[in-house]
Amino acid sequence: MTVDTPQTVSQRDREVFQRVVEAAPNAMVIIDRAGRIVLVNAQTERLFGYTRVELLGKSIEALVPERFRNGHPALRQGFFAKPQSRPMGLGRDLFALRKDGSEFPVEIGLNPIETDEGTLVLSSIIDLSPRKRVEERFRRVVEAAPSAMVMINRNGQIEMVNTQAERVFGYDRSELLGQHVEILVPERFRLGHPHLRGHFFADPQSRPMGAGRDLYALRKDGSEFPVEIGLNPIETEEGTMVLSAIVDISDRKQKEERIQAALEEKNVLLAEVHHRVKNNLQIVHSLLDLQTARLTDQTAIDMLSDSKNRVRSMALIHQILYQSKDFAEVNFRVVLESLVPALIQSYRLSPASIDVAVEAEDVLLPLNLAIPCGLIANELISNAMKHAFPDERSGRLGVSIKRFDQETVELRIEDNGIGIPPAVDFAAAQTLGLQLVGLLTDQLGGTLAVNPIHPTRFMIRFPAVPPPMDMTT
Repeated sequence: MTVDTPQTVSQRDREVFQRVVEAAPNAMVIIDRAGRIVLVNAQTERLFGYTRVELLGKSIEALVPERFRNGHPALRQGFFAKPQSRPMGLGRDLFALRKDGSEFPVEIGLNPIETDEGTLVLSSIIDLSPRKRVEERFRRVVEAAPSAMVMINRNGQIEMVNTQAERVFGYDRSELLGQHVEILVPERFRLGHPHLRGHFFADPQSRPMGAGRDLYALRKDGSEFPVEIGLNPIETEEGTMVLSAIVDISDRKQKEERIQAALEEKNVLLAEVHHRVKNNLQIVHSLLDLQTARLTDQTAIDMLSDSKNRVRSMALIHQILYQSKDFAEVNFRVVLESLVPALIQSYRLSPASIDVAVEAEDVLLPLNLAIPCGLIANELISNAMKHAFPDERSGRLGVSIKRFDQETVELRIEDNGIGIPPAVDFAAAQTLGLQLVGLLTDQLGGTLAVNPIHPTRFMIRFPAVPPPMDMTT
């Protein structure tokens, strides 16, 4: 029963009043100006371990621990000098004493009541032991956490830290408690931090702090260090607080920087390797050019021209890798879009007579697939340009590459030319070009399907992941 101003309880109201006190969920004790207990309820008996008979007429100091007993009468008289409803011992930890001598933490509300016998005080006593046990468990969990833990209130004041926070920031616990959390924030971020804190309290929910941003904290010695921070709202009697779990990621950042530096060094090295390979292949191409210029035998010239195209196909792949800066994979669409015009120029085809169409998806292939696939494309496109349209016939040549499914790539070369003579046996191919196509298809772990006429079609399907290497050979 709480009142803001003293009220007189007449004799006829005592029975009703006592029933109300008896039904209260908390322990209720009424004392007079001399500190004698004049009324208790059943909850008081349960809480303190006394019977009602043992308590009535007893001094209230019997329920106060020995170490606080001497000063209690003065506090009691201070209340009676200015009686008003208020909590007892505001800002202090209060304890009560059971009959068995054990102490327990309490929260006490005081209410003055005017009666025929004078002013009495009604004390509402709440046992805080369960709450304190929960708080203690919470503190132990926080204390045992492997990360620095800092709890702040809505005003940004530090309410609790653990030992790890002392180690990480270099402060003693007493130096942090009551301070604003901005003491741990580098100067260049400090001005905007209260706004970010207010934004969190406006919608408190567990989340990482500064997602997508690099976060830094400030030690007592003025040094900064990179951190990851997890924010968790905690509901307390004083209102919502935020518990921050702070992890020093200096070691991780240093490792990441070393790995990044190693990757950049590796990329530079790979770029140089691909550049040198491309240049060396271009030198081979130039040597074959010189050799071709010395020949008069057309068969030999054609053979060297085919070899030049094969060398150019490999050089092209290395050039694309070098230019893309991604040395793990090459986009084969780019390879075909560069290879086809080069072969048209090599074989001096007329764009007016031969319609060459490239239909290519973005298919990324690792180098050990891209080179054999590029050589196959070179052979089949070259073969069509040389033989499909004799006597300056017109026609269409189609080149495509796509994902057949999630695990398979399909390369297709087809034309509407004269077709492949029935006498050609692909299983026992005699020409170098067809032998290369078969060998390279096997190297890809793929399958080759041929339609000899109407249209002439070569279709190779192979796994998008390189087949395992045979370590026995």
